[in-house]
Amino acid sequence: MAYSSLVLYYLSQRRVPGRSFRHFFFIPTSLALVTSLLILFYISTTSNLFTHHHPNPKTPLQINSSSSSSTFSFTILRHKTSSTPFAIEAPLTEDGGGQRIESQRSLGPQLGSDGSHVNNNEVFHDRHIFLEDYKEMKRSFKIYVYPHRQDDSFANALLPVDSEPGGNYASESFFKKVLMKSRFITNDPTKADLFFLPFSIARLRHDPRVGVGGIQDFIRDYIFNVSQKYQYWNRTGGADHFYVACHSIGRSAMEKASEVKFNAIQVVCSSSYFLPGYIPHKDACLPQIWPRKEEPHDLLSSNRTKLAFFAGGINSPVREKLLQVWRNDSEIFAHFGRLTTPYADELLGSKFCLHVKGFEVNTARVADSLYYGCVPVIIANYYDLPFADILNWKSFSVIVATLDIPLLKKILKGISSEEYTRLQSNVLKVRKHFQWHLSPIDYDAFYMVMYELWLRRSFSTVTSSNF
Repeated sequence: MAYSSLVLYYLSQRRVPGRSFRHFFFIPTSLALVTSLLILFYISTTSNLFTHHHPNPKTPLQINSSSSSSTFSFTILRHKTSSTPFAIEAPLTEDGGGQRIESQRSLGPQLGSDGSHVNNNEVFHDRHIFLEDYKEMKRSFKIYVYPHRQDDSFANALLPVDSEPGGNYASESFFKKVLMKSRFITNDPTKADLFFLPFSIARLRHDPRVGVGGIQDFIRDYIFNVSQKYQYWNRTGGADHFYVACHSIGRSAMEKASEVKFNAIQVVCSSSYFLPGYIPHKDACLPQIWPRKEEPHDLLSSNRTKLAFFAGGINSPVREKLLQVWRNDSEIFAHFGRLTTPYADELLGSKFCLHVKGFEVNTARVADSLYYGCVPVIIANYYDLPFADILNWKSFSVIVATLDIPLLKKILKGISSEEYTRLQSNVLKVRKHFQWHLSPIDYDAFYMVMYELWLRRSFSTVTSSNF
């Protein structure tokens, strides 16, 4: 700025010829423009204004919404953790395009939300708080389920399944089946912490009376009927209600019932905070788990000779990129199509198992990896991972941004044998949290989902002229 003033003073002392008079305006204008650009550059490189951050778990998240009957704010008060829930600072396009981003494994020491160093040896953010809260959750947590009779015309979608759940979307049915027999259920809605909307997205999808095209109308009508018959939905606008869905069609199922999407707690497998409709901290990720009955016999003694393994269809640009780079590699086995060897053998024979984004950020491969003692490698930007409020994913998995697929081997081989041993040891510690049982076992998938719901209970406050 001092240099600009000197130039202006010098020019003011000169007699400027007529033809050069325009330079009198050009020089200071140019200098002002350059100075402004330098100031903007300085601000952009030193300020947080232009940096996106995942919500801090210690900071309440407020979501203001309104309906015809009330206006309310929904606030989640997260329990104190040593680090934020998992978040990849990833490109702003789903296909991996955008600015170069370093994967989490290439970062230096991680800092928690309180500024302290994160202990990546611990699988829980805060074990003491979790265990203490878990006991209270089991003692006091109560849920009211909107009742439906066996002769209801849509009992198939509103009541638990009769058989044992199976397939890719079993988590949805497992949760409902186990919940309905649990001690968490109360028949007195005045004692309920939360209200369960028991419709099954997966079963509605296959019902010829509804199908994919009719799910939105069904949900709209269901919420209308609940709000007319019961007083509980209207008093909070649905903020103390929740539903569970594992099929990705659940993402669009609420389009004609926006109050469910924005107010109620959505417990869903397709938990991507890149796309609208899923709100981290309000909503929760349901782990997609393929049911298995028997424990692997050689889980601990397995000889893991492959560096990394993936098998699946080519249904996303991310998987196309993985195939393009690694399909002929001798250490990273990237297979597309039907395997000629047993899937379990490949998981047991690999150090790292790749979870690569397909149509959605979620697949059952994370739970598959953990079940077979293989360290999961998450290649799915914006995936709000299961139980991220509770578990420290950095302690038992490797997070790789989709742009870093060409660096995958360098990242994995850069992990020392000591660190790999730690990662796999923690995999064996957390695998019990990703298993369903018809008779629930402490800390299994059912109880972990219940704990996520317990964290979200009783945080809705109603401000309405009608109350």
